[in-house]
Amino acid sequence: MAIRIFLRGLCALIVALATLTGRASAQDQLSFIRDAEVESIIRLYATPIFRVAGLNATDIHIYLVNDARLNAFVAGGQNLFINTGTILRSESPNQLVGIIAHETGHIAGGHLARSQEALRHATIESIIAMVAGAAAAVASKSPDAAAAAILGGQSVGERSFLQYSVGQEAAADQAGLNFLERTGQSARGLMQFFKILEGEELLSAARQDPYLRSHPFTRDRIRAVEDRVSRSKFSDTADPPLWIELHQRMKAKLAGFINPPGQTLAKYKAEDPSIAARYARTVALYRIPDLKRALPAIDALIQERPDDPYFRELKGQMLFENGRIKEAVPEYEKAVELKPDSALLRVGLAQAQIETNDPALNLKALAHLNEAVRFEDQNGDAWRFMATAQGKAGQFGMAALALAEEGLVNGNKKQARQQATRALQILPPSAGTARLRAQDIQHEADRPDKN
Repeated sequence: MAIRIFLRGLCALIVALATLTGRASAQDQLSFIRDAEVESIIRLYATPIFRVAGLNATDIHIYLVNDARLNAFVAGGQNLFINTGTILRSESPNQLVGIIAHETGHIAGGHLARSQEALRHATIESIIAMVAGAAAAVASKSPDAAAAAILGGQSVGERSFLQYSVGQEAAADQAGLNFLERTGQSARGLMQFFKILEGEELLSAARQDPYLRSHPFTRDRIRAVEDRVSRSKFSDTADPPLWIELHQRMKAKLAGFINPPGQTLAKYKAEDPSIAARYARTVALYRIPDLKRALPAIDALIQERPDDPYFRELKGQMLFENGRIKEAVPEYEKAVELKPDSALLRVGLAQAQIETNDPALNLKALAHLNEAVRFEDQNGDAWRFMATAQGKAGQFGMAALALAEEGLVNGNKKQARQQATRALQILPPSAGTARLRAQDIQHEADRPDKN
């Protein structure tokens, strides 16, 4: 089946829907969201937990699954997946932190390393390939071009890699509770989440949220968390005010992009003056599309928060997607200036710069893309845009190398091999490092799949 992209925007929010073939059913469909702001907020919540767990926070990849149901899981090692439904239904940062702490318990406990049966039919490589392939489809505006990369992976079913034992669940609970204690945070949010799940236990399997089906649940687990809440000196610790505001913004933004605009405008009413509500309404107006109202709305937010990179990014996206590319560039530039370590913001800026067809801006785009892949070398968009910019600059050997990198990221070994070979044919002997990288990609593409 073909890929459907129901939100084309690359820069502020990319939503790519990939429907798997083979034996995949409705419950086996996964779609992903890339968003610099939401990922930054989740990482803000998660980093203290990762650190006390003895994990390197930068080594853990966070993926947002576009699914309205409650779920979070880890797969293939240090990869954390969180459903948008979990974020939207959470009432506080602490609830999300509790879930993250539990899932970190699985990573720190090495549970997935001892669950090869669960991973047999769904490796992280195939999941990442699907994420990258969907993003490539957005970037190329040609869904069929990325279909092979995404559909070439194995069928990914949630339950095929989410089966944990009751013992592992209890161990992850205890680890998560210890992580919360060591970071001085309350376990009350985790307790509240468990009570939500407890209310679903009597539902049929078809109506239960995936988290409950995949994480064996018992009353003893709730008692253990309740006991910790009753004894911990941090049980009444409140979330930092900044986290509360960010949480409200994150939920508003996700609702604005995911839900129908009319639903968003009905929930976040015009008389609500909060930043979160105005943010949601601005996104909804942009999606209608009603740019005459959306642009003044984002301008008002920027005037109030001039140092907010994500408001600048959203304005850049609005302008870019409405053909006002030259006007979009300064907005993206300001966003990157405010948040220089964001690969997604740099990729968005580079895309706009390339589309201006200005040679000087094209060279600047290359610089931003080189920085982007330094931060995030598995970003297929960055490699694709880099190939485009290098082609425009007449650097055809390097363009082929970038396409080889993109193929490797997307799991498209044929593309990776062909483009690496092409790069070696074009690059001069003096391009030693680039030629060595092309050879490495050839070898990587020739390796048999691990599963």
